[in-house]
Amino acid sequence: MTSPNRLRLLDRIDLAILDVLQKNGRISNVNLAKQVNLSPSPCLDRVKRLEQEGYIEGYNAKLSEQKLNQSLVAHVQVSLVTSNTAVFKVFKQHILKIDQVVECDMVAGGYDYLLKIRVSDMDEYRQVLGDLVDIPGVGTHHTYMVIEKIKQDPGLRLDF
Repeated sequence: MTSPNRLRLLDRIDLAILDVLQKNGRISNVNLAKQVNLSPSPCLDRVKRLEQEGYIEGYNAKLSEQKLNQSLVAHVQVSLVTSNTAVFKVFKQHILKIDQVVECDMVAGGYDYLLKIRVSDMDEYRQVLGDLVDIPGVGTHHTYMVIEKIKQDPGLRLDF
């Protein structure tokens, strides 16, 4: 078995399997095998190998934002008062505890972090914003409310 940290070259069939599975993780092995022109047994072997080698990290369901009342999305740029390891660590510890923060990236440029926050309404957003500005070391922040989602493709681009 290949170590998860060692890069193994993937062939066109492996990439095709990954491409189909990232679009439909619930596809049956028989249908997957048909789509990638394999018989079911070798197809299943490849899927298991891709899982074991860490190329497939898991399978997820796409949930309805509207039906679950979490359709209000804000992107927030956050700048810290100073840039040092201790302040970064404190910020990270606090952000990990805020459930409404669904993504947090440290970025280069005019701000230190870019957050994606998902809430049910503006009252909940104000509460989250209050939690955010109370984090020690947070300086300035700018919020951008999403009006319309133009594109959302959670998959990775696979060239094969």
